[in-house]
Amino acid sequence: MAQIVEAINEVYNIGKVRGASLFLAGGITNCPDWQSELIEKIKDVNHLVIYNPRRKNFPINDPNAAEEQIVWEFEHLSKAEIIVFWFSRGSLNPIVLFELGKYGFIDGKIIIIGIDPEYERSQDVKIQTLLGKKYEQVNFHDNLDSIAKEIIDRTKYITD
Repeated sequence: MAQIVEAINEVYNIGKVRGASLFLAGGITNCPDWQSELIEKIKDVNHLVIYNPRRKNFPINDPNAAEEQIVWEFEHLSKAEIIVFWFSRGSLNPIVLFELGKYGFIDGKIIIIGIDPEYERSQDVKIQTLLGKKYEQVNFHDNLDSIAKEIIDRTKYITD
């Protein structure tokens, strides 16, 4: 079973577990809860730690909550070995665009990019990504089932 870590929680025994860590980078505000849908599809993957930035109960009235959330995301994006970027309908996803620009081209990071068919700026994401990864194979997914399959394929050989 995968271990799901919801923002702003931590996992303290990560060093004792052999496996991969995955960050779910994608829209939250004004976007469907795609994170829960994807987690449901990959929750049975062994040796996988999933960092989910979407909180069930974000304390909107806490003035420190936004900074705490941003710091948590920054730290977990930096440490994740695999990052899923999902550009969902409902928003232009400006933070996700920034995160793709910052983390999507770091050597050694595995990136998986998905673009909802209703996302308004899909061409921009594709062109910028292909320019940044000029000599690499890039697959763009248009649904969460396809993303889940890639995650499962990339992690199926991880054992104790």
